[in-house]
Amino acid sequence: MSALTESSDANEPIQVLFTLHPNLDALDFCGPLEVLTKAQHNLSDPDTKAFECTFAAAEEHTMATQGCTFRAHINYKEAHKRLKEFDVLVIPGGGTPGVLKNNAEPLQLITAFAELQQKDPLRERTLLSICTGSLFLAQQGILKGLAATTHLDYYTKLEILCKDAAARDMGERTDVMEERYVVNNGRFELGEDLDENPYVTRKGRRPSSVRKGSIARKESNTRRESIIRRASMRLGGLRVITSGGVTCGLDASLYLVSAMVSHEAAQEVSRLLQYTWNKGVVVDAIDV
Repeated sequence: MSALTESSDANEPIQVLFTLHPNLDALDFCGPLEVLTKAQHNLSDPDTKAFECTFAAAEEHTMATQGCTFRAHINYKEAHKRLKEFDVLVIPGGGTPGVLKNNAEPLQLITAFAELQQKDPLRERTLLSICTGSLFLAQQGILKGLAATTHLDYYTKLEILCKDAAARDMGERTDVMEERYVVNNGRFELGEDLDENPYVTRKGRRPSSVRKGSIARKESNTRRESIIRRASMRLGGLRVITSGGVTCGLDASLYLVSAMVSHEAAQEVSRLLQYTWNKGVVVDAIDV
């Protein structure tokens, strides 16, 4: 069962589905995997793993562009059948020409995940692309009306794909940004007065438990106001995160940990990896 159902405990593992495709970049996959599998709900209890990860691919084994091979847990057919089980879909980059040319997976899975959120906005779901994985989102029209980023050598390619998708579907343009990561459809509105917003940290303000990502996430899936807001948003409120190249995927994954578990959990993972978390951009909203 998903960690985000109404009756679930906030500390159950969040279900994550990683996609694999030929010639993907190994670090686009391994980086986020390392971050998510190290995150814990309780920092002093290693049994409270915050995320449970499943790998999907067309074949049992998928070779990355670096020559290493990854073994999938399920194929794409099963992934489509089980899509409702997953709270997060992670799309690594690399090997994009072949996927785009052949209209291959994970393109169809990306579309199905977005459509699922539009049909069922009762709960949060997150779509995270790493590096050139954002080109897949652009091709499928997911980024219409949103902001996005990608590897710095592919800004123009992303702009072209987004422009073509907008023309094809008569949709809105995409704002391509030169950032470490870009987050769309955050959990809460900023509001007119940030000093009155309980989700914004201000110097001298006493921290509130509501700022813990796991608690805010659970409330977001049970409060009528949050569900109504999500249903009125683009893509049914699907949180769409795109990252720049390689190490930017670590940054975006740390953001995801902070939004869905806690800021402390993200800081601890950053410490364990001996990696400095570089912040990106959250567009017109906040998650904690």
